[in-house]
Amino acid sequence: MTMTDKTAALREAQKVVGFIEKDSLTEAEKKQIHDESIENFNENVNPGWLEYRKSVSTDAAFIEWTDSVDSFEDLNGVKFIDCLGGFGIYTCGHRNPAILKTVQAQLARYALHSQELIDPLRGYLAKITALATPGDLQYCFFTNGGAEAVEMALKLARLATGGRWYISTVGAFHGKSMGAISMGGKGAYREDYVPLIQQVQHVEYGNAEAMETAIKNLITVGEKVAGVIIEPIQGEAGVIIPPEGYLKAVRAICDKHDVAMIVDEIQTGMGRTGTLWRCEVEDVTPDIMTFGKAYGGGIMPITGIIARPKMWIDKLIDNPWILGSPTFGGNPLACAAAISTFKFMLENDIPGLCKKRGAFFLEKLAELQKKYPTVLTAFRGAGLLICMEFPQAEVGYAVTKALFAHRVMTAGTLVNAKTVRIEPPAVLSDESIATVLTSLDEAFAEVKAEFGL
Repeated sequence: MTMTDKTAALREAQKVVGFIEKDSLTEAEKKQIHDESIENFNENVNPGWLEYRKSVSTDAAFIEWTDSVDSFEDLNGVKFIDCLGGFGIYTCGHRNPAILKTVQAQLARYALHSQELIDPLRGYLAKITALATPGDLQYCFFTNGGAEAVEMALKLARLATGGRWYISTVGAFHGKSMGAISMGGKGAYREDYVPLIQQVQHVEYGNAEAMETAIKNLITVGEKVAGVIIEPIQGEAGVIIPPEGYLKAVRAICDKHDVAMIVDEIQTGMGRTGTLWRCEVEDVTPDIMTFGKAYGGGIMPITGIIARPKMWIDKLIDNPWILGSPTFGGNPLACAAAISTFKFMLENDIPGLCKKRGAFFLEKLAELQKKYPTVLTAFRGAGLLICMEFPQAEVGYAVTKALFAHRVMTAGTLVNAKTVRIEPPAVLSDESIATVLTSLDEAFAEVKAEFGL
């Protein structure tokens, strides 16, 4: 165990600030950052992290250092085309110039807020979000991460309905805080933390009848259900698209039994699936909707919820802090980024671009599946939320490694490479798309030979 050494901490901070503020690095400095980064992760982050990250390469020595539009580069200028999209945050691209300009302008004015005066950008962002979301969604609450937004949604459902039970779905992913993981539908993420929130039942995703049965059974034995929480497409489960009419059926069930409908649009929203919000496809207005990922434009972290007026009960108005009070939730820099993101998305029809680019990818994947049927066993998607499915996890793992060698970054879903996502920025250039498709073709050929498929 090391002793406190503030002098050493100062020296280290001075050194790193020097690296950050330099326009360019020497070869010696690059090697120093490379070696120290690996040591720091092993000694002060998690010794297992670099081993885990070799899902894309046996070489863990690529140190991310800069990015732009649809790609990022390591310390030595090795360029990777981004088909992972930070799990959905880079819909508008990396360091989008328009959004970055807005954030820099706000940073030059003030970065965080006093917590006491009215911060105008939070109000403006809430209004814009209300205008851009379905139906009568009106009141916003801003948070920092996806799981935190889900926690607020769960709490609001209890406050507004008086219920205590939740219905979630098998295969669901809503984050990894205690409340969010209680809603999660994958045992590997839950088993180390049980008992979790006990009043949760999981039903088959896409099966509205099973959901209503669970609610009716609880009511019959004297329990009150606070909310149903669903993803309009299950992202981390492998891009599982429910049957047409599922969201509309769940909406009707929630109305019938006075249950809050929570739709988790953290990954599917902000244009990713070809419409601004996925629930728009079935003309459904949730009682509470979560948002995040691309909401901050790939520049700033910001997430949150928006709810219908009926959910904003007097208790919340009388005590605005009862739901939560995240210190950095809805801070000026993050709000500036989100406002600029809406401007960029709506001016440039980013949802439409996702739809068009996604259809092209699916068309090309169909051609590749005909060419490599034993490698690519299935594919599916909506907009630029796409997954490829392989006969086993080891095959998918080999495909991600081969793509990495071709300098195309992607990854599996829910730490499982049997299904591998394609989730690039909507602003991916035509040249980059062509390179990705060529790389996929070559990767499939390499993996077919490697496994004798």
